[in-house]
Amino acid sequence: MTMDKSFNAGAAEARISAEWESAGAFAAGANASRTESFTVMIPPPNVTGSLHIGHAFNNTLQDILVRWHRMRGFDTLWQPGQDHAGIATQMVVERQMAERQEPNRRAIGRDAFVEKIWAWKQESGGTIMNQLKRLGASCDWSRNAFTMSGAPAAPAGEEGNFHDAVIRVFVDLYNKGIIYRGKRLVNWDPHFETAISDLEVENREVPGHMWHFKYPLAGGETYEYVERDEDGNVTLRETRDYISIATTRPETMLGDGAVAVHPDDARYAPIVGKLCEIPVGPKEHRRQIPIITDEYPDPDFGSGAVKITGAHDFNDYGVATRNGIPLYSLMDTAGAMRADGLSYAESAAVATRAAGGEDVGDVSAVNLVPEELRGLDRFEARKRVVEAITAEELAVTDAEGAPFVENKKIMQPFGDRSNVVIEPMLTDQWFVDTKRIVQPAIDAVRDGRTQILPEQHKKVYFHWLENIEPWTISRQLWWGHQIPVWYDGDGNQYCASTEAEAQAQAPGRTLTRDPDVLDTWFSSGLWPIGTLGWPEDTEELQKYFPTDVLVTGFDIIFFWVARMMMMQLEIVKEVPFHTVYVHGLVRDEKGAKMSKSKGNVIDPLTLIDEYGADALRMTLTSMAAMGRDPKLGPRHVEGFRNFVTKIWNASRFAEMNQVRGGGTRRTPRHTVNRWIIGETARIRMATDDALSTYRFNDAANGLYAFVWGKVCDWYVEFSKPLFDGEFAEETRETMGWVLDQCYLMLHPIMPFVTEELWSLTGNRSGLLALGNWPEYGAELIDADADREINWVISLIEEIRSARAQMGVPAGARLDLIVTQADRPSRDALTANAPLIGRLARVNPPQDGAAGKGMISVAAQGASFALPIGDVIDAEAETSRLQKSLTKAEKDADGLRKRLDNPKFVQNAEPEVIEETRGKLTALDDDTARLRTALAQLEAMR
Repeated sequence: MTMDKSFNAGAAEARISAEWESAGAFAAGANASRTESFTVMIPPPNVTGSLHIGHAFNNTLQDILVRWHRMRGFDTLWQPGQDHAGIATQMVVERQMAERQEPNRRAIGRDAFVEKIWAWKQESGGTIMNQLKRLGASCDWSRNAFTMSGAPAAPAGEEGNFHDAVIRVFVDLYNKGIIYRGKRLVNWDPHFETAISDLEVENREVPGHMWHFKYPLAGGETYEYVERDEDGNVTLRETRDYISIATTRPETMLGDGAVAVHPDDARYAPIVGKLCEIPVGPKEHRRQIPIITDEYPDPDFGSGAVKITGAHDFNDYGVATRNGIPLYSLMDTAGAMRADGLSYAESAAVATRAAGGEDVGDVSAVNLVPEELRGLDRFEARKRVVEAITAEELAVTDAEGAPFVENKKIMQPFGDRSNVVIEPMLTDQWFVDTKRIVQPAIDAVRDGRTQILPEQHKKVYFHWLENIEPWTISRQLWWGHQIPVWYDGDGNQYCASTEAEAQAQAPGRTLTRDPDVLDTWFSSGLWPIGTLGWPEDTEELQKYFPTDVLVTGFDIIFFWVARMMMMQLEIVKEVPFHTVYVHGLVRDEKGAKMSKSKGNVIDPLTLIDEYGADALRMTLTSMAAMGRDPKLGPRHVEGFRNFVTKIWNASRFAEMNQVRGGGTRRTPRHTVNRWIIGETARIRMATDDALSTYRFNDAANGLYAFVWGKVCDWYVEFSKPLFDGEFAEETRETMGWVLDQCYLMLHPIMPFVTEELWSLTGNRSGLLALGNWPEYGAELIDADADREINWVISLIEEIRSARAQMGVPAGARLDLIVTQADRPSRDALTANAPLIGRLARVNPPQDGAAGKGMISVAAQGASFALPIGDVIDAEAETSRLQKSLTKAEKDADGLRKRLDNPKFVQNAEPEVIEETRGKLTALDDDTARLRTALAQLEAMR
């Protein structure tokens, strides 16, 4: 079959993907020839998701490892699957129902709504899996898993036992007392009316206000307020009857339980332990709260005094729990001010007793929202509170007597899907007592059973685990694994795998199931064992667990990686994976984080459509330096599409010269052929070394340099005269073998074009995806051939560089004067003179001395002169080079001054500093080269 002029990625990729799948090339155990297994668990994308550049990067790296191990004969499994994505999926289906003007979920009920989600999943939930196939991901698609498989309402085709695993773990941990129900502060999304994880909270800088208010001291008491400078000198002394606080959320003042100051803050020492009055609410029931000390307030920030609203702020929650301050909830689940509970007068009376030190017990019915504010949206209530305090002249005023309000940027938490402001809320939730299961996960990384790469990410892992808080695992949604707990009429709990088992625990009682579902991180925490059939002791579990490598992003080290470690170690007493490779974040080509608001998001599918999957994969891999964020732009991918074209053209050249692959490798006689075989052995060893140590970029860049430079440029050129004469057949054999090795070694990174070339360039019996990885090594390196040909290449490059630097016309043929050469150099020169003459555009070498009008070039053990005086305008070239040198020196001086500026080094992004240093190094190299060239021109005169 004659090769086309170019590789049509768009046409070939779909066809090749179908061939792989129909051949079962990616099935677990395919191509296995050794007993060792190699298992990778895909970080399950959301079922609602579509492929973004982060997915493309993550899955390309996984695929490289998987294909490499499969070709090496490991019993390989790359387990694919999706997460059911509670909030995201519920949002998608509710939005679809609204667009179709269907009744909402509450109108149709839970069971009907869950049926709609399953129907949506079967119709549209496979999008990202199909997109991963376009990328070339070699997962065992027949084993595609889903974190809701086997759930009671799952339709046909969604069989599995993942649901059984999740429920069993919940029941087990509940019975051990590790899972419990309690009231704690959580991130609350008022739109979805559910608790959410920190990962689903997006902190954004937005315009805001800081209001300053006076909290009058009880009974009109006064004190001497004194401020001092750093030397202890008094800068302000006045009598005050209030303590001032600053807040960005005045509506939460209604739930204040105390005002806190730092214990070392001398300004407030006279009033610590006294009561102050919250300046809002009906005057006849105005509440008083204590002034306490705590390490949390910063004396140097604002007034140094902070109000403590423990039920609506995470920092305040810590202060309140440490100091026994009651927690008063102000809002309902939709973010409106509460309209339930006791009247304001009754609530204020309870809070007053609590402020006096009385134990008032459960305060959940206490509603400290005045009647006129009940039911209002929280932001409308804020406006009313500010107006009321200002009207009472209890706002701190500026020099002109106006209320002191700072307009400033504030960090505000938003739900990443709802786009509404998140409210810290005190709610009843289910928790995992993580302190009881955390230590084995810490120990496993400390003792090396699991290694985290790069090492820097261990700090994140340990910091989170060593300061771990209870894990909120319940969500107020309908889509997910429903909590397996039932309640009787007295509120007693019955935890069981099924309702029948729960009923058996409570004979004769009517039971109601907890409506909440489990956080998706709980179920995905079981991903390694749940996808392999646990709790059944399956053959897959025995063979593929523990898994080998988890490839993931840094942003979910503590949300997912650490939780998998805790869960597997608690449940099956084994680490889930031996290595965690943490890759960077793909940024735009300027180093900025990609975001829709910036308009710099890159769609990987668009890049695949334009340049092909191989070019995108090679680009991402070449940038995957450990511990660094890749900076990606379309021009980078275009460059690697040229690489695809380069190897395609080299293969066409081979075909035109009757070269075929699939043959055996014999030891050739010609030096060039012995040299390229040795170079192939070098890159094979370097590639294995790079991949075994997760230096993906070194593997990609090494192969790029070898294939483009050594094979497609030098060897192709060197081989041309060899196709006529006594070395023709061995050259065809050698070139066929070398190209085969290129396809094999590039295949894990560039699977499509290499599979296509494999099928077109030889009589093959099978797919390249199931080919055998080469195992030869240093024994193929011929030291003499290596030395000779690399010397020839070095000389040709030196001559080409000198010609380009001096402006020698491309067509001009120069004499090559040998001014000095040792024996190895002279032998190499003699043996390869025609080759050097053709590629360097020089005449046959002749001995002589350097003279006027000549420039010098050198190779190891030899020096040469090139007469160029008659083919260039020396004065014009001198002028051109001098202008280039002046500009390079000026640019380098500017960059050097920038790097010497402490403010630049302190404030600039690390990527910018690194880029600036790189530019300076390049300019310094340019100036050195230009000075050398000018010196050469001067010496010619």
